Formats: sequence, C-alpha cells, structure tokens
Amino acid sequence: MADIIQLLPDHVANQIAAGEVVQRPASAVKELLENAMDAQASRIKLIVKDSGKTLIQVIDDGMGMSTTDARFCFERHATSKIKTADDLFRLHTKGFRGEALASIAAVAQVELATKQAENEIGTKIHIEGSKILRQEPAVTPKGTSVAVRRLFFNIPARRQFLKSDSVEFRHIIDEFHRIALTHPNTAFQLFHNDNELFNLPVSNLRQRIVSVFGGRTNEKLVPLSEVTDLVGIGGFVGKPEFARRSKAEQFFFVNQRYIRNPYLHHAVISAYDGLIKDGTQPSYFIYLDINPASIDINIHPTKTEIKFENEQALYAILRASVKHSLGQFSAAAVLDFDQDQTLEVQYEQLKTMPSLPKIEVDADFNPFDDKGYDKPHVFSKTSQPAWESLYIGLGSKSNNPLTEELEIDLESEEVTGSIFNQQEEKSNPTEYFQVHEKYILCMVKSGMILIDQHRAHRRILYEDFLVKLSEEKTASQQLLFPITPDFSHGEVGLLSELREHLEHAGFCFSKFDQNGVEIIGIPVLLTPEKTTSILQNLIEDLEQEIPDSYFSAIDLLAKKLSKSIAIKHGQSLNQKEQQQIIDSLFACKEPKLTPDNKTVFVRLGWDEIEKKFN
Repeated sequence: MADIIQLLPDHVANQIAAGEVVQRPASAVKELLENAMDAQASRIKLIVKDSGKTLIQVIDDGMGMSTTDARFCFERHATSKIKTADDLFRLHTKGFRGEALASIAAVAQVELATKQAENEIGTKIHIEGSKILRQEPAVTPKGTSVAVRRLFFNIPARRQFLKSDSVEFRHIIDEFHRIALTHPNTAFQLFHNDNELFNLPVSNLRQRIVSVFGGRTNEKLVPLSEVTDLVGIGGFVGKPEFARRSKAEQFFFVNQRYIRNPYLHHAVISAYDGLIKDGTQPSYFIYLDINPASIDINIHPTKTEIKFENEQALYAILRASVKHSLGQFSAAAVLDFDQDQTLEVQYEQLKTMPSLPKIEVDADFNPFDDKGYDKPHVFSKTSQPAWESLYIGLGSKSNNPLTEELEIDLESEEVTGSIFNQQEEKSNPTEYFQVHEKYILCMVKSGMILIDQHRAHRRILYEDFLVKLSEEKTASQQLLFPITPDFSHGEVGLLSELREHLEHAGFCFSKFDQNGVEIIGIPVLLTPEKTTSILQNLIEDLEQEIPDSYFSAIDLLAKKLSKSIAIKHGQSLNQKEQQQIIDSLFACKEPKLTPDNKTVFVRLGWDEIEKKFN
C-alpha cells in the first residue's frame, strides 16, 4: 500500500494557522496593535477602511526593525520574545508565538515599512499570500508601519463568512479599547474611512477610561486597590446604581493583557450580591498584577484565556477587595455603629438629679356650670353658659365676606336594614374588572379571560410601531429643550445604525455625529424623561443581538419602544381604558403572545371553573 502521509506546503500550513489566529479583521488589528506595544511605541495610529476589509494599517514610533529582521518576521515561529520553553513562564510581552505576521501575510496583501532610530534609511517589503514580492530600501520615519489590504483575498469562502461592516467594525472597536485601556501612557488614534473617531492623549488610567467611554463614566467609577503576596489588584468597579443589562464595560487584564475568565467574573458578581437587580451587570475595569510563573497563557491561540495556579485564593481575594471598595466609598449599604450625637448626655448633667414635673389641677372646674369662671385657664364670662360658648355662630352666617358662603352640612346615614346598597342592586354589572392593578378580567359567554395589561399593551404598540416604521408615518412631538444624552463614541456608532429607523419612529436629531447626539423631537407616546433610558437600552440590545438586516433592525426598535412605553403593572385603568385595550388587543394579528413570546392572556371556561368546586 502506498504511503499516504505527507508534509503540507508552507503556504497551506500558513493558511491553516491563519484560521486560528486571524478569524476576522479585528483579529489582525489585535495582533498588529500588540506588536506595536511590544516595540515600545509611545504613539500608535490605527487606520481602517471598510471595517478592515479593504485596509488595516498600524503606524507606531517604536524601536523599528533591521533589514534582516523585517524579512525574517514573516516566517512561522519567528519571534524575539522567547528562546526556551521556560521563557513561556517569564513572559512580559503580548506576543510570543511568532505566528501573527506569518498568518496575516498568508491571507492578505501586506506592506511593511520600518526603520530603526540609528539608521538613516529603512526598508520596505511587499508580501502577497505568503510570497515576498519585493524588498527595497525606503525613506520612512522611525518605527514601523504595517498595511494589510484585501484581507482573505485568496480565501473567498472565509470572506463570505464575514458579517456586515457595522458588525465587523464593532469588533475592531472592542480590540482597540482593550489595548488602549491597558496603556494610558501611550497615545492612540483611530481613523475609519478618513474620519477620526478616537484621539486619546497620554493620561492616567481614570482619564483614559473616561476618554474611551464618555464623560458620564467618571461618576460611575469606584477605585479598587489591594496588594497581597499572591496578586496586586487595581482599577475601578462601577457603582451598583449604574448596573446595566449589557456586559460591554467589563474588563479583566492580567499583566496588561486582556483576558476572559468566567470564574473571576463570578467573584465580582458575587461581591454585588443584594446590591444590583437581577439581570443587570456591573461595570468593572480590573487590573491584576501577578507573577508570570504562576499563570499559563499558552492555552488558546488568541491568548485571551489564562490558567491560574491558585485560582480559588485569587477568587476570594478579588471578591473581598471589590466588597471592601464598594463599602469604603459608600457605594454599598454598610452598618453604622457610631452613636447618634443627639442621644448623648452632657457630662455636667450626669451629676444633677432630674426634677419631677408639676401639674396643677383645678378641682372646682366644671365646664357645664352655667355660672362660668373668671379663671385665666378657662373661657371668659359670657351671657351664655361656658359650654354653649363653644357653638356660638354655628347657626348663623358669618359677617366675614370671605366666609359668608361657607356652611356646615351635617349628613346622617339612613339605616335601611340591608347590607347591600339598593342602587348597586339595581345597576347592571360591568363586563370588565381590573384585578390588583395588573390584570383585566373580561367576562365572556364561555367563561372569563384574564389579560395581563402590560403585555397586552406591548403587543398593541409593537404591531402599531411595525406598521408605522415600515410606512414611515410615525408622528413626532417637538421638545422645548433639546435632550443631549452622554453616549460614548462606540455607543453613538451603534445608535447610528438605527438612525434612519429612529427618525421614522418619531425621533428628530439636530446633531448626530461621533462627538455626540442632540434630540429635538421624540415619538408622541414617549416622555422626555424616558428618552435617554430607552436609547440606552436600545444600545445594549444592539450589543447583544447585533441585527444585520433591515427587518430585524425595525423589529428590534419596535420591541424596545413598545416595552418602554406600554402601561406598567400597578397602573389603575378606568372602564374606557380597559375596553380600549381589549378591543385593540383582539384586533392584533397575534394577540396571544408578546413580541418576546410570553403569554398575554389566559381563558377559563365555565366547565373548568365548576370543576374547582367539585
């Protein structure tokens, strides 16, 4: 039988490795930014076109490379970070495998320009599909520039699996955030389609977080600091009142490397136990400084997962430090054992004996005595008895014009001998009842229907918004004072995907760019107080659901608006409002379910009710 095992060609092996390292444009952005940081750059510029599908370019002012290193860096497993296996447990750099540039060059057209500070001239290399087309001297500034064009040009199948531009750019923003948040002493710039989205100067950690996520973030942050023999913990956690449904502002960094760790995430969440509502997530930016020998970062191709040597102890320390910070900065409820100053007794008063209060009683006082009294503590003498003076003027109108029309009518309730009101017995019973200000009970021939008023109104509004958004006919109410919500650059970018649909829903914007949003009109049923929270919830849903198609975007917007505007449980409804909800509900295409497939009403037949009493 012939031999069937053979070695793969280098370009095929590189493409297979690229499948692990370069999954989408954001993966290339991550690798290039990490290389720039390892080159000790003080300023990094990221240029992206068409969400990375056309161009990804990273320019840094780092140490640069020699002519030989510039060519050798595209070989597989070529790295300057490690020389022996033991070096894997002494890593202080981000990259170490030597696969990033080789993998990127295998699936894209790459142009590298680099120069060291001591050299007068640099070098430029052009690579296409792992093949070096040419290398030539070039005049270039100190540092390195890597331009990646037409990603996956030679693997059309991989390119077809890429999402829309908005989704892919969102992943690029995430990678940019993770690098920028770990290096506040480095300046960063991000350009997308020739528009500058971020310009982050050198700053401290708190200022960098605020610059990335917006000025409103500053009031949310609670400092976190703890140093032990096992780990050093720093950074910030969010106040409980600012907890959101989204996990967009949750970051773990170990030795300035972004990681994902559900176990440590649970430690942070458990510290918020009893402080946040169910279904919400706190924000945190936690930086762990730990001995590299006690962790293993070589367990995942993207290096976002780390194995800890003593994970249980780290869990306990992290949970305790977060609880301590929340309590120390009054972000969590704490017990106050200090004595109330108002209950303290002065030292001089401890030597004095309290005196008993004296009460003087007039034993001869009789309010029914017609002689009256000239005592100072009783009514003065009048021609009437003393007790009759209390009712002087009640039988006649006052001479005061302000009180002339005031009369006192004394009502007497007639005892009829029946426990039911006769008028109620004669009136016809209504067909609708509100139960606990939550349900509407409707009587029908076959029995009764119990309707959830909030869910019913959601279904009504949802179908109404779907029609109006599709036909672009929603009315708008103009605001006297514009609303300027404080959204970050990333949140504005997410919201811009639905700007057209928001305008069809009744929103009017006088300003909508990367610097902020200004709202001058809102839907008729919406109140200005709820506008910012609705848009914030919409952004959180966009982060989770990521709609791509036109229909899903409209559907998501209709769901959010209907949920926010619908009447709530606990709201009292009169007969006309109850009837309107019932009539509108059963005019819907799907009255039985809410937009998220929850039951709107239940039906109880008379036979089923009779069985309950058997």
